[in-house]
Amino acid sequence: MSATNGPTEQESRDVAEAARESEWTAPSFVRELFLGNFRLDLIHPYPRQAPEDKRKTDEYIARLRPIIERADSDAIDRTGEIPPELVDELRAVGAFGLKIPEEYGGIGLSQVGYGRTIGMVTSKDGNLTALLSAHQSIGVPQPLKLFGTPEQKKKYLPRIAKGAISAFALTEDGVGSDPAALATTATPTDDGSAFILNGEKLWCTNGTLAELLVVMARTPDKIKNGKAVPQITAFIVDTSAPGVTITQRCRFMGLKALQNAVITFENVRVPREDILWGEGKGLKLALITLNTGRLTLPMSAAYGAKAAVEVARKWAAERVQWGQAVGKHDEVAQMLGGMAADAFGIEAMAELSSALADQAQNDIRLEAAIAKLWTTEVGWKLIDDLMQIRGGRGYETADSLRARGEKPIAVERMMRDFRINRIFEGTSEIMHLFIAREAVDTHLAVAGDMIKPGIGAGQKFAAMAKAGLWYAGWLPKRFVGGGQIPGAYGEFGPLAKHVRYIERTSRKLAREMFYAMGKYQAKLERKGKLLGRFVDIGAELYAMSCACVRAQSLAKEPHGRDAQRLADVFCKRSRLRIKALFSAIDQNADDSTYRLAQDVLKGQYAWLEEGAIGAWPDEGEAPAGGSTSAGTSSQRGDISQTGATAQVGASG
Repeated sequence: MSATNGPTEQESRDVAEAARESEWTAPSFVRELFLGNFRLDLIHPYPRQAPEDKRKTDEYIARLRPIIERADSDAIDRTGEIPPELVDELRAVGAFGLKIPEEYGGIGLSQVGYGRTIGMVTSKDGNLTALLSAHQSIGVPQPLKLFGTPEQKKKYLPRIAKGAISAFALTEDGVGSDPAALATTATPTDDGSAFILNGEKLWCTNGTLAELLVVMARTPDKIKNGKAVPQITAFIVDTSAPGVTITQRCRFMGLKALQNAVITFENVRVPREDILWGEGKGLKLALITLNTGRLTLPMSAAYGAKAAVEVARKWAAERVQWGQAVGKHDEVAQMLGGMAADAFGIEAMAELSSALADQAQNDIRLEAAIAKLWTTEVGWKLIDDLMQIRGGRGYETADSLRARGEKPIAVERMMRDFRINRIFEGTSEIMHLFIAREAVDTHLAVAGDMIKPGIGAGQKFAAMAKAGLWYAGWLPKRFVGGGQIPGAYGEFGPLAKHVRYIERTSRKLAREMFYAMGKYQAKLERKGKLLGRFVDIGAELYAMSCACVRAQSLAKEPHGRDAQRLADVFCKRSRLRIKALFSAIDQNADDSTYRLAQDVLKGQYAWLEEGAIGAWPDEGEAPAGGSTSAGTSSQRGDISQTGATAQVGASG
């Protein structure tokens, strides 16, 4: 690897691929969906929260809710600070140990219980969600629970349960979705009892507050078949250790009180016993941690959607224009009805995916990834519709509304705070690649040798024979199924037609992916937009499945008919989106747009920018404005990631 030029494309791919979970030892509904197998039995009946777990969650939320309700979110947004006394109140009720087992002093909530709790927090203030979730979803507690030794758990979990805030440190100036470029190093001491950590980490959420960090660093390469194989290792680092410095607090468009930091490590001594899982397992640890860590964002999106629907409903009924409530006008009504249907779909996917994690009998890497991708994308559109319905009052700040004597409803803050969700824990574009890679894993196992560069004729012939035999049994089954049988899935009542559509369309998706592999072969990996469409179709089918299963589970409850109506409208709208995505597979402007982009990169169209005052500083020009204070040594921490770990392995 070149220190100046960074890793080559192949080196980056090798590192990412090595971090993947290569085996599928448990079933996955979404994986089967992409293969054209509608395994409804994996999610139906809808996995409801166990009564005892629900009782425990309800009781805890009742304790936490008054604290969250008292928080002055407008002041937090205005000052960019979470009051220390509020953090202390959260500590006192165990809010930093929500998923830590009771034996270590934690609350011991399930994934669904944790998601419901964090969702409630999100409905009031995204800054508080970031504080609690970055600590518990990707900070020290989750990987420690999964991979820590008994000694490590005994040492750290009680401390964390009492309120020691933690953070995750992977991202660097040159490392976002490409972990092979990691520059932070951990060098073993001569006696091998410790490692010396050197480097700098960017965007560490909770960085200014954290006492403990999970830090990813390069340890000495391993030599395999005469070739150096990069090793990335996860360490637990105490921020009180000499050499750990918070050099800057980062500020953002939304989440104004995000405690996000640049952290430097200068000759920091980390004992060998503070390695998590083992040397060289850091990236795999990050990916596995994110399988459940990503589920926080969908539940947050679900509760953000709940709050948005309430505001839109009340305002659309209250605001009168042209002699009637604006909600009576068709265009506003279309937005409002769509928001309600999408809110139902978002919650169905978020909760069901979390429940699958609690069952611990499914491989949820695809479910979690799609839930993160789809709920944040649909949720963003929902928030945008809310802004449009509120109009000028949506764009006006809560402080300004309050000063004019109006209700201080902070829609513009909701929008600013929500926007990061399409970036956190894997940008939508990177998630497309990550999901696509996992979705075609079976195909690569069967026919991957056919598209490898440099393969000999004999090897290619053998690969073709192997693939031909497998596809001869697989492909014919993608043309027939239960979705073509009238009356199938009758237990879903009026929603059965949508369930039949899901089954039929999953087979169509599998066929289209197969045809694309045959058409493009090795070039398919360069067709990111095409792969994204396949992923989005699968995401919509998963969302429809979740909505139908959830509505069916509520059929006999007081709001059963309402749930079926919401699911029906949601599915009708989802089917329209799927139709457009399928149409764009063959009719699109992808190639011409890509060619244009390459010429734009070369500066050929720089003349388009003439006349504007440039936003990009000239080489050597100092940025305008003062620098942000670095923070004191007592303000310790780590940013989460603008997609860093989630992106790991995505390019493989």
